[in-house]
Amino acid sequence: MTEALPLLLLVLMLLLMALRVPIWVAMFVPGVLGYLMLSSPGALLAYMKGLAFARFSIYDLSVIPLFILMGQLAAQGGLSAALFRAAAAFVGHWRGGLAQASVLACAAFGAVCGSSVATAATIGSVALPEMKRYRYDGGLATATLAAGGTLGILIPPSVVLVVYAILAEQNIAKLFAAAFIPGLIAAAGYCIAIAIFCHLRPDAGPAEPRQDWRTRLATLAGAWPVVLIFLLVFGGIYGGVFTATEAAAVGAALTLLVGVLRGALRWPGIAQALLGTAETTAMIFMIFAGADMLNSALALSQMPARVAEFVGQLDVPPLLIVAAILLFYIVLGGVMDELSMLLLTLPVLLPTVASLELMGLAPEAKMIWFGILVLCVVNIGLIAPPVGLNVYVINGLARDVPMGRTYRFAFLFLAADAVRTLLLLAFPLLSLWLVQFMT
Repeated sequence: MTEALPLLLLVLMLLLMALRVPIWVAMFVPGVLGYLMLSSPGALLAYMKGLAFARFSIYDLSVIPLFILMGQLAAQGGLSAALFRAAAAFVGHWRGGLAQASVLACAAFGAVCGSSVATAATIGSVALPEMKRYRYDGGLATATLAAGGTLGILIPPSVVLVVYAILAEQNIAKLFAAAFIPGLIAAAGYCIAIAIFCHLRPDAGPAEPRQDWRTRLATLAGAWPVVLIFLLVFGGIYGGVFTATEAAAVGAALTLLVGVLRGALRWPGIAQALLGTAETTAMIFMIFAGADMLNSALALSQMPARVAEFVGQLDVPPLLIVAAILLFYIVLGGVMDELSMLLLTLPVLLPTVASLELMGLAPEAKMIWFGILVLCVVNIGLIAPPVGLNVYVINGLARDVPMGRTYRFAFLFLAADAVRTLLLLAFPLLSLWLVQFMT
């Protein structure tokens, strides 16, 4: 019974999710039942008594609400519109240029946001009307924005990367540095995919009139706050001026100041940003609690140790094992959100990955490289059927576009994701090159 219990708990969790029970409850309830079956009521109550404090007293967790607040203030302060206008002024005259401008705006907004859904929604609200005005194919427009939104958690700051850093006990700043080049590769890959498709189908992404240089430079003036915030926040981190948590606080304060000085952020907007931050943070922290409860039950069943032992006995190349883990995340991403996946699986899989000999990488480098690979593949679940969260968000803004059409065009970007993941898997230096300059 003990050997089959972990599987039964996971099946129960998936059944609860299928019944639309909140994710944290769907993990917490099987965890309580499993812990009770493997120990005693007294042991369960003793564990639950300290569960919340043990998790939420971790200082590094404070970086999550601060980065979320920075993104909320940026969205309420209208920075998304300025970024899209600047990108469109430079590339909008190309075939598919407005779609590429949307990707570039998502990448820039991701540098101050850290949320995939927020990036997709804020850039989408500005870019969708423009692409509709120039008669873009609805499927291409919505799929572009859904895919571009994933850059919000790939390009630092990233809430998902912060969670990985805490679970893997790695330096947040080094993981942020490792994500830069993969993030740029992702943005470039999406733009290349759009360019190839629009070359084959010119009617899908018509060009807008070319802007003169005076207009282009004028639009850049509206985008300077993002550049300033990015340089001060991440320059401060990598220059050793402050920690990642302090940088998040500085970034939130700067975003608030810029929004107020530009006249785009007033009391209603600030209140909405605070409310959005509280709601998102509460959701993330409750998922933490649910995952901790379930993982404790799985740990009592010795599942992590058995998985590590089983993988260690496999006579296959270690790189193939990592590839299988990434494929597992892609499949799991079809039914779970990225935070729930990581909180549930990483305590089981990290010891396994740590035990593998991977291209001669040092333990820290191996964990950082694996973290970036995981970050890339959980992005895929945000746009892949059947439950691509970003697709649902964008189709909420473009109700005239059938969701099935958006998914058909999403495969254009999934192909780019596959190429990027293979590159990062084969060449760890793409993720680790910037990290080696940090002490």
